Amino acid sequence: MSLIEIVGLLLSAVAAGAINAIAGGGTLVTFPTLLFFGTPPIVANATSTLALVVGTSGSIYGYRRHLAPVKPLLSRFLLVSILGGLIGARLLTLTTEKMFSKLVPFLILFATILFLAGGMLRRAVKEQAHHPPVQPLWGAMVFQFAVAIYGGYFGAGIGILMLATFSFIGLSNIYEMNTLKTVLGSLINLVATIWFIFAGLIHWPKAAVMTLGAVAGYFLGSHYCQRIEQKQVRNIITTIGFIISAVTFYNDFLRN
Repeated sequence: MSLIEIVGLLLSAVAAGAINAIAGGGTLVTFPTLLFFGTPPIVANATSTLALVVGTSGSIYGYRRHLAPVKPLLSRFLLVSILGGLIGARLLTLTTEKMFSKLVPFLILFATILFLAGGMLRRAVKEQAHHPPVQPLWGAMVFQFAVAIYGGYFGAGIGILMLATFSFIGLSNIYEMNTLKTVLGSLINLVATIWFIFAGLIHWPKAAVMTLGAVAGYFLGSHYCQRIEQKQVRNIITTIGFIISAVTFYNDFLRN
């Protein structure tokens, strides 16, 4: 790798880690960067996943004080996230990226609107945080399974999808939502990464460079976003969601 490529991959990973720590969507930074430097698409996808899952450790540490309140929900979503991530990773080795890449802009846009509407709905009916009703929780688990499948396959925007789900089941503390999202997202990416390693899809030198950047980005993002008011963090998440959606729609238009 040239010095320019090393710097480019490193900076993209820092940015992706910070974005994932706040809202999700960091794959849309690392994946195109890897493609730009000549990495084959499937290898780029797998390498990006590895770098970001290792980097998640920095984000989990940054959110460590919010882990205890979300443990009950974490146990509910754990199994479906692991199984879904494994299925999605398997699908990547059996199919092309075309089908899922076309769904990416629609999924992100839909999830961003859900997240925005979820906050309005919660304020209107004054839902009690940490006491979600049973039926919506089961529905959220089914949706999380679908998100995990998509996450294991490609993964861009799964953080926003999960935040939308958590909003509708009654969570109101954005930092606890981000903690739950980070842990579950890391598990989805972890099982996918293990599959990619055994499938021989990882570009190890590029993965090493990006892992260093992702660790720094995750920690900085999770640490500093907690110094911002929750309303501002929600605005940032919504803005990121619409920007990512617009970018993916534009890229899909160019491909066609």
